[in-house]
Amino acid sequence: MANKIKITQVKSGIDRPERQKLTLKALGLRKMHNTVELEATPQILGMVEKVHHLVKVEEVK
Repeated sequence: MANKIKITQVKSGIDRPERQKLTLKALGLRKMHNTVELEATPQILGMVEKVHHLVKVEEVK
Protein backbone atom coordinates (compact mmCIF):
# COMPACT_ATOMS: atom_id res chain seq x y z
CA MET A 1 0.00 0.00 0.00
CA ALA A 2 1.42 3.37 -1.05
CA ASN A 3 1.75 6.25 1.37
CA LYS A 4 -0.80 9.03 1.15
CA ILE A 5 -0.27 12.74 1.60
CA LYS A 6 -2.74 15.50 2.45
CA ILE A 7 -2.17 18.67 0.42
CA THR A 8 -3.78 21.96 1.48
CA GLN A 9 -3.58 25.16 -0.55
CA VAL A 10 -2.50 27.98 1.77
CA LYS A 11 -1.66 30.72 -0.76
CA SER A 12 -3.53 31.94 -3.80
CA GLY A 13 -2.67 31.00 -7.37
CA ILE A 14 -3.57 34.52 -8.53
CA ASP A 15 -0.64 36.39 -10.10
CA ARG A 16 1.42 33.20 -10.40
CA PRO A 17 2.92 31.77 -13.60
CA GLU A 18 0.48 29.75 -15.72
CA ARG A 19 2.41 26.52 -15.09
CA GLN A 20 1.92 26.86 -11.33
CA LYS A 21 -1.81 27.53 -11.79
CA LEU A 22 -2.12 24.43 -13.96
CA THR A 23 -0.16 22.36 -11.43
CA LEU A 24 -2.56 23.39 -8.64
CA LYS A 25 -5.48 22.41 -10.87
CA ALA A 26 -3.86 19.06 -11.72
CA LEU A 27 -3.46 18.33 -8.01
CA GLY A 28 -7.19 18.94 -7.57
CA LEU A 29 -6.86 22.20 -5.66
CA ARG A 30 -9.51 24.70 -6.72
CA LYS A 31 -9.45 27.44 -4.06
CA MET A 32 -7.81 28.56 -0.85
CA HIS A 33 -7.86 26.15 2.12
CA ASN A 34 -9.05 23.32 -0.13
CA THR A 35 -7.56 19.93 0.86
CA VAL A 36 -7.02 16.77 -1.18
CA GLU A 37 -5.60 13.36 -0.26
CA LEU A 38 -3.41 11.76 -2.90
CA GLU A 39 -1.02 8.83 -3.12
CA ALA A 40 2.62 9.85 -2.76
CA THR A 41 3.81 8.80 -6.21
CA PRO A 42 6.95 10.35 -7.75
CA GLN A 43 4.73 12.30 -10.18
CA ILE A 44 2.60 13.82 -7.41
CA LEU A 45 5.65 14.62 -5.27
CA GLY A 46 7.24 16.37 -8.25
CA MET A 47 4.15 18.52 -8.75
CA VAL A 48 4.06 19.36 -5.04
CA GLU A 49 7.72 20.42 -5.20
CA LYS A 50 6.91 22.90 -8.00
CA VAL A 51 4.24 24.64 -5.89
CA HIS A 52 5.66 23.99 -2.41
CA HIS A 53 5.43 27.71 -1.59
CA LEU A 54 1.65 27.64 -2.16
CA VAL A 55 0.69 24.45 -0.33
CA LYS A 56 1.07 22.67 3.01
CA VAL A 57 1.80 18.94 2.89
CA GLU A 58 1.09 16.40 5.64
CA GLU A 59 1.64 12.67 5.66
CA VAL A 60 -1.50 10.61 6.32
CA LYS A 61 -1.07 7.62 8.62
